[in-house]
Amino acid sequence: MSSGTRWADLRLRLISAVVMVTIGAACLMAGGVSYALLILLTMFGLVWEGEALLGHSRTSWRGILMLVWPVAAGIAALKGSWHEAVVLSLASMIFGLPTCIPVMIAAFGGLSLLWLRGLPYGLQGVLFVFAVVVASDSFAYLTGRIFGGPKLAPSISPGKTRSGAIGGLVGAALIGGAVAACVGIGPVYGGMLWGGFLGFCAQSGDLLESAAKRRLGVKDSGQLIPGHGGLLDRFDGLLAAAPVAACASLVAPGQVFWSLAFTHWSSVGLGAGASVVGLR
Repeated sequence: MSSGTRWADLRLRLISAVVMVTIGAACLMAGGVSYALLILLTMFGLVWEGEALLGHSRTSWRGILMLVWPVAAGIAALKGSWHEAVVLSLASMIFGLPTCIPVMIAAFGGLSLLWLRGLPYGLQGVLFVFAVVVASDSFAYLTGRIFGGPKLAPSISPGKTRSGAIGGLVGAALIGGAVAACVGIGPVYGGMLWGGFLGFCAQSGDLLESAAKRRLGVKDSGQLIPGHGGLLDRFDGLLAAAPVAACASLVAPGQVFWSLAFTHWSSVGLGAGASVVGLR
């Protein structure tokens, strides 16, 4: 691969990324209606693309129902009916496979981002997830094109390299630690470990989406975002990482999720130590 080919799409990708980051950051900081509308519109757009990839009509009553299904779940969540939102998302399985897959991906991805933003440290939590996913993707892109080398999964995504995957994990870990240090909440080493883990989740989501596209015989999920393709192309990693972070937050109420493993095991260790001392 020549140098010109490697970097041909970088400028367009950067311009699109700047626009997306600006809009996303503004809505994230504002919270409330702005953030909710951004998530709901994205959920709608994800199903719009997904059903198009599957060759399903989006103008029939069935197609319209699928488009509004995850949005309805999101609205239920915004009203505080989280159990109903989850049940409604799972109920999309009545459409059968593979039709329900885009609906469930959009629903659980969007619900996770809404949940994280509503937590006591919601702004910091969503910022952490966004930052490590962007870092994973950006570092993987840069290191893969700088170092090249053996392909990661040539039968699934010929453009991805092992060097890029490693670079993405390292970048996600570093940015995770940096975010934890900047916001001053939770341990920095916890931020690094969770950053690396969410980076792994993001790369796994990227590979799964690539495998799905290869099976469907398409290169991109859409053309909405210049240099990136469609919403599914751009947010595949986020859609995999956000639910993991949301689930982790359930086990760490009142804390940032990247402090989870350390506060839990330190308390367990102290309890076990006290028991041993008592026995002695």
